[in-house]
Amino acid sequence: MAKEKNKSEQKTDFKEKQKKHEQGQDMKKEEHKSHQPQQMRAENVVRILSTDVPGNENVYVGLTHIKGVSWAFSNAICNVLNIDKKRKVLSFSEQEIEKITEFIKNPKVPLFILNRRNDKATGKDMHLVTNDLDFQRDMDIRNEKKIRSLKGWRHALGQPVRGQKTRSHFRKGRAIGVQRAKKAPAKAPGKAAEGGKK
Repeated sequence: MAKEKNKSEQKTDFKEKQKKHEQGQDMKKEEHKSHQPQQMRAENVVRILSTDVPGNENVYVGLTHIKGVSWAFSNAICNVLNIDKKRKVLSFSEQEIEKITEFIKNPKVPLFILNRRNDKATGKDMHLVTNDLDFQRDMDIRNEKKIRSLKGWRHALGQPVRGQKTRSHFRKGRAIGVQRAKKAPAKAPGKAAEGGKK
């Protein structure tokens, strides 16, 4: 009887310890979640031109997360709109974000900052961002292939376009290592002697 009581007590002790351990693990997980970086949390992300910009970054750095916005263009945005470069992205109101978006779509900056000057089709100076930039790049490559220029051929063959050497790089898809030539079978000594006599 005493042994059975001890066993039941041990089981209950074990269950209690297990519950405490699980509670401790839950507490550790909660603490870990609270120490995650701010940029990972959804409430600290600002959406500008369908791009998630981390809210805890400065405006000057944060705007470069948008595809097509370089450091020079980001600097120009801050200077023209009189925005402090060290100001956090999260501190902007909806009107200010709209103002930045409009400026990126129709920038009033010197031509050398724009990424598409003297467009082939329209002849206009433009600045393309996000999906427009990707689409225009694909169209340019397609056009190069269509007119069968050297650049177009190189794109079609999957080779480097800008004159790089290809002996040691761009070797994707080939066998690795040095290929040894197969040895030719040795000639019989009698035949070699006959050939010499004639």
